[in-house]
Amino acid sequence: MHTLHLKKPLAFFDLETTGVNICRDRIVEISVVKALVNGETEIRTRRINPEMPIPLESSLIHGIYDEDVKDSPTFKSIAKNLSTFLDGCDLAGFNSNRFDIPMLVEEFLRVGVDFDVKNRKMVDAQRIYHMMEPRNLAAAYKFYCGKTLENAHSAEADTIATFEVLQGQIAKYEGVIITDSHGKETEPIKNDVGALHDLTASRVIDFAGRMVFNDKGEEVFNFGKHNGKKVVDILKNEPSFFDWMMKGEFPLDTKRKLTEIKLRGLTQR
Repeated sequence: MHTLHLKKPLAFFDLETTGVNICRDRIVEISVVKALVNGETEIRTRRINPEMPIPLESSLIHGIYDEDVKDSPTFKSIAKNLSTFLDGCDLAGFNSNRFDIPMLVEEFLRVGVDFDVKNRKMVDAQRIYHMMEPRNLAAAYKFYCGKTLENAHSAEADTIATFEVLQGQIAKYEGVIITDSHGKETEPIKNDVGALHDLTASRVIDFAGRMVFNDKGEEVFNFGKHNGKKVVDILKNEPSFFDWMMKGEFPLDTKRKLTEIKLRGLTQR
């Protein structure tokens, strides 16, 4: 393993949370690996009582349930010690610049602890991964078909390449068993367009993604103050939200789908 050249400690950390909304959700577990300048590491992991119910869909991902954290300390009670532990450290993680760091900063602000990131370096390993191992069509064409994509971004060349990539994906993955985060084994890739649709597009309601299906197959909003709430409930209880969306800068497709849901609700009364 290559040794990191450090001028100050680099704190790698990961959060498990009640969800992915920075404003609304809370931390239920934090693990920090502090890489020291001398090559040693210090590891601290702690469960945290989020002071709110953990949604089942989140518990199924990280395996932490309400019962597991009911006797754990609140973030407020550990915030000062955690801030001290991270004092003088740069920060690192995986997708940390978009999620973990904003979530952690929000939690500190909520309890009045000054956790300044202005003078810290922030290293996101996911950004490096995506930069050095691109997940674009040319990379997929090379990986699945063993060919270099000539004339990339010409519509015809890209279309033919995509056709070949899908064939290559079927050839590589059909019959392959994978294990999800719950330990359940599935065979996701089948040579069947219906099955591939369910895998890649079954949550789509409007193409802008402002509404999606939740795990129960219910239409929920996927943005803003009503994120995760059932569309039919909001349309019923807050009719002004429908008017706001219809007048706002949303795609016509989104407005059409929202209107369809509204009309369906009227006919079911």
